[in-house]
Amino acid sequence: MSRIKRGATNLCGILAVDKPTAMTSHDVVNAIRRITQEGRVGHAGTLDPLATGLLLVCIGPATRLSELLTSGDKGYEARIAFGSATDTDDAQGTVIARAPLTEALGDGGYARGVLQGFIGIQKQMPPRYAAIKKEGKKAYEAAREGRPLELDPRTVTVHDLRLIEATQDHWDIEALVSKGTYIRALARDIGEAVGCKAHVLALRRTRSGQALLAQAHTLKDLEEAWEDQRFTGLFLDPCRDLGIPQEAIPEGLRDAFSHG
Repeated sequence: MSRIKRGATNLCGILAVDKPTAMTSHDVVNAIRRITQEGRVGHAGTLDPLATGLLLVCIGPATRLSELLTSGDKGYEARIAFGSATDTDDAQGTVIARAPLTEALGDGGYARGVLQGFIGIQKQMPPRYAAIKKEGKKAYEAAREGRPLELDPRTVTVHDLRLIEATQDHWDIEALVSKGTYIRALARDIGEAVGCKAHVLALRRTRSGQALLAQAHTLKDLEEAWEDQRFTGLFLDPCRDLGIPQEAIPEGLRDAFSHG
């Protein structure tokens, strides 16, 4: 297969993609490169292979906006499974510890109280399997080689945690968090707080900055839109999704503004 050339098209825009499980964020980027034959494609905010949901993908010159897009708050729906911890802090890892379940875990009032204690600014230790780089090495690569990196705690903000359902073996929650917050690490720490091991069983991103999951398209949708020449109509409004204020220019002044 021939290599896709950088700058092969005139495309420029931001897509909201509904990432399926089992694909990496880079897999999604490669899929869009194949659809469009555009080499300049990048994502704004990594989603783990286990996770699904909103992934912002920038195409063409819009890749320059990636850093701005990643700086916004993120929204998630997650299922926290109790009773075991894994080396990745999610269901794709190897179980490294177990703990008995308690009846209190099924009490909604108790669960809300625990979640309330995690709201606010805090120090969070990233998972060993993370895309963070230290001394030029990605943490997950070092962990896979059996030489996990000594990571440093990061200051993050949990804006809101809401309980959807509490059972004795899992909690379903909604979370709104700052850039850099790991829901896997949050699940791990919640497990320690209740005296029981825990990990993320399922994770779905519902918001990234101003963009919402309701705006996202599946890869199949994107393929069909490309074939039907509707692809560029799926681009997001960059001003809205970057939170840039907009002001309508009076019709009589438009020519003056367009000429500086």
